[in-house]
Amino acid sequence: MTDATSSVRMTPGTRLYLYVSLSLVAILVLVPLVTTALGGFKSLGDLRVNPFGLPSEWVWSNYLDILLGDRYWRQMLNSLFIATVTVVLTVIVSAMAAFTFAHVKFFGANQLLNYFLIGLMFPAATAILPLFIRIRDLGLLDTYWGVILPQVAFGLGMSILLFRNYFRNLPEELFQAAFVDGCGYIRFFWYISMPLSRPIVSTVSIITFVHSWNSYILPLIMLNTETKYPWPLGIMVYRGEFGTDWQLVLAFITLTILPTVIVFFLAQKHIIAGLTAGAVKS
Repeated sequence: MTDATSSVRMTPGTRLYLYVSLSLVAILVLVPLVTTALGGFKSLGDLRVNPFGLPSEWVWSNYLDILLGDRYWRQMLNSLFIATVTVVLTVIVSAMAAFTFAHVKFFGANQLLNYFLIGLMFPAATAILPLFIRIRDLGLLDTYWGVILPQVAFGLGMSILLFRNYFRNLPEELFQAAFVDGCGYIRFFWYISMPLSRPIVSTVSIITFVHSWNSYILPLIMLNTETKYPWPLGIMVYRGEFGTDWQLVLAFITLTILPTVIVFFLAQKHIIAGLTAGAVKS
């Protein structure tokens, strides 16, 4: 009887089909990114007559002027601060809530969990008006916290679901042994569950970071001062100023999306590990 965990043998036809399919998907993803990056190295005339090919003359100043200016770095720092604080708060709050749902039995636990998960059914755009009124009443308009707190709230549903599924698949014997030794819920959470949950912590952190980094609607509604703009709003302002200089706009777009692409590329192994960890019990 074959082992269920052994690798699946693929026929040459199946392997060829997979290679061709993955290659097509990779081309569809890479062509816009590569075209945008190359467009930033072209002159405006070259971009108009040769939008997809290599630059006839590499104009490095398009990128250097942006990198040497303070606007790009200020927007990067704004985005980094908002995304980092959002990740920290989302991980802490969702992990504590998920641990409670996974290990603590109390009246109404399932109903409360379903209440959190209902948020997965509604897009954030549907709550913009009441959210704007609430943030205004709290005096958080045109502040970073007016963007961070709603992002944390919108990210709790998925984060709690991922953490709860992971916590429930931790060995029950470990949980019982810790309580026999006098370990309470809080100590078990901080000193046992969290150190064992690094894959799912990485997954939630990366997903939350990318979502916050690319957020456009919330900063647009909540922020009014240009010096506080994250990079998605910065592109909007930059596009308004250099609307006819498309090569500069493409260079600015490339530099702003590059950090996310690098982070996602380097962390894809951790994302897959976190999403699949505990999916099958041994």
